[in-house]
Amino acid sequence: MGSADKSRNVSRKARIEEMRQAERARERRGRALTVTVSAIVVAALGVGGFFLFSRASDDSSDAKAGSKDWPAYKVNEDGEKVWGKLGRTHVAEKVDYPMSPPVGGDHDQVWMNCNGDVYDHELPEVNAVHSLEHGAVWVTYNDKADPADLKKLEAKVKATPYSLMSPVKDQKDPVMLTAWAHQRTVSGADDPKVGEFFSKYVQGKQTPEPGAACTNGLAK
Repeated sequence: MGSADKSRNVSRKARIEEMRQAERARERRGRALTVTVSAIVVAALGVGGFFLFSRASDDSSDAKAGSKDWPAYKVNEDGEKVWGKLGRTHVAEKVDYPMSPPVGGDHDQVWMNCNGDVYDHELPEVNAVHSLEHGAVWVTYNDKADPADLKKLEAKVKATPYSLMSPVKDQKDPVMLTAWAHQRTVSGADDPKVGEFFSKYVQGKQTPEPGAACTNGLAK
């Protein structure tokens, strides 16, 4: 009888030890899992923090580029760039516009004449922007533009009140069309987007000061 009891005690101790070993193993696995999860969380927070910092840096760069007057633009389905609300303060100094040609923003109190006026020289941007505020469409080109296209565009501008045309040497594309807060590139004078742009934006809904004069401004 004593031998049997002793045997049962040994077996019970063995099972208890097995249970303790199993519990210690579970604890080790739990600790390992906790460490792994913690590492993942820390890494995720680090990556997230990086992107948040990068986004903040980008946002501050955008703000620095033009402050409150330069919201980010969107590009619609057919490639036209559209800006949000732009500043309209009259200023006496030069404005550092973040695009060429500019699409709006603070500007000089005197506008460029835009009653179908065609200029053969680059215009003061601060005056041309005031013309955009009055609802003008501004046709611009660089030295890569086709002379035949320029003749056709010149004729269209001369026949259209509230439009003007001038060279802009450092613009990205050969021919561009600009209205207040709207801008697009066209392939040439025969691009159907030319007529669409004029129809939509000459004294269009985007005009901050519809009906304001396009004469008696700066002529050259």
